[in-house]
Amino acid sequence: MAILYNTEATLAERVEECLEDDFKHNAIKNAQEAFYVSRGKLVEEMGDGWQQLRMHAMEVRNHVTENLDYYVKQFAENAEANGCIMHYAPTGDDALWEVLDIFEKHGAAYAVKSKSMMTEEVGLNEILEETGIKIVETDCAENILQTAESKPSHIVVPALHFNRDAIADIYREKRGYTGSNVPEEITHFLRKILRHEFMEAEVGIRGCNFAVASTGSVTLVTNEGNGRMVDSFPKVQIVFVGIDRIVPDLESLDTMMALLPRSAVGAKMTAYFSLDSGPRGAGEIDGPEEVHIIFMDNGRHELANSEFSDMLRCMRCGACLNICPVYRHITGHGYGSIYPGPMGLVLTPGLVGYDDIDNMVFACSLCGACTEHCPVSIPIHDLVRQHRINMVDEHKNHAIEVPIFKALGLFWSSRPVYMAGMTLGPPIMKALAHGGQALDASSAWIPVVKGWTSTRDFDVLSSTRFRTWFKAHKEAQADEKGGEQ
Repeated sequence: MAILYNTEATLAERVEECLEDDFKHNAIKNAQEAFYVSRGKLVEEMGDGWQQLRMHAMEVRNHVTENLDYYVKQFAENAEANGCIMHYAPTGDDALWEVLDIFEKHGAAYAVKSKSMMTEEVGLNEILEETGIKIVETDCAENILQTAESKPSHIVVPALHFNRDAIADIYREKRGYTGSNVPEEITHFLRKILRHEFMEAEVGIRGCNFAVASTGSVTLVTNEGNGRMVDSFPKVQIVFVGIDRIVPDLESLDTMMALLPRSAVGAKMTAYFSLDSGPRGAGEIDGPEEVHIIFMDNGRHELANSEFSDMLRCMRCGACLNICPVYRHITGHGYGSIYPGPMGLVLTPGLVGYDDIDNMVFACSLCGACTEHCPVSIPIHDLVRQHRINMVDEHKNHAIEVPIFKALGLFWSSRPVYMAGMTLGPPIMKALAHGGQALDASSAWIPVVKGWTSTRDFDVLSSTRFRTWFKAHKEAQADEKGGEQ
């Protein structure tokens, strides 16, 4: 499934590669700190209103999940009443076939696209390109990734792993750019080449932040004008809508929009917010002549009926990534999924199962910062822990863990074994540490232990047990008191 884009490398191999990339770490660190500070100021300004807003949003999202079929039907009926053509896609493959049929029906071979995680989820770009259809990403960051043939490293700031020098070099090599590394100059270049794409495209493809059931409307939240160009210029528009993106009405939408930009980038609002309700009407001068909505399930009904149903509240704001210490170090590409960070640890196995994710769900410290930071109060770290429990129960965890934990169980439950370990452990560890006080990078050749000692020191066991020391200490105190008497 396209959700996982790097299954050839193991989690350990991906992480090792990412740990060596200092630029990625610093870029993520700077972004996290900037978003955290900006968000913190806005939350503080709202006082108690922030928590009230979170609680209301959680109730709305839970209500939709509990009544999902009702709202799916209501949205579909109202969207059709608006003139949209509905396509129901139980799986990602179904969604791709529907899109290909639309292109074939119109004889189209040229499309422009606005940023959409749903299309990433099904691997739309790759399939269209394989069939000879040209598709152009028009979001600045996504165009950078498409040109560089790279994958997103963040769900909100997808090209976070490129700096201005790298971006300028990419466009020089691939698109004939001759300017400097000044962002404004690169943007002007991109605007110039994209203008032609917008004018010539036969089909526009976009995602949907929220779908309003009571009106059959779809929304698009962007910080660039490309989204409106995508849904205004081409005659045919295809909108990908996940069934988990539904809100009941415009009042609920207002609640979500009060939370989304604040949580995502620490802003009160985004530059562009579009609310679309069907194709171009009589007398209107822009907009598509035909709107197709790909209404996608792709595992969401199963998720709604599972112990991970809370994850359907996710707004894809990226707030959990902006606070996660593990994401900061292993970066988005360490996860091997289009959904990285804490939310990805829950959503990815929830949608694709445990067979191909390696030990992805163990890339978490369970510190709980993601849960505290989530605008809709998803207990993310608890859900990650539940995935771990499930993997162990299904024997999907690393094979070596079973004998290790059995040995530790025997060690801690048997006094003779424990005493033997405490006797033999210190001299053995001392020898491995070459007489030093800790195992360091020089001991990274030791299986299992190297996962720690390759980057951290591991103090050797003391030759004196605490109980032995404490007993001697108490005896010394007693002798001292006896002497004083």
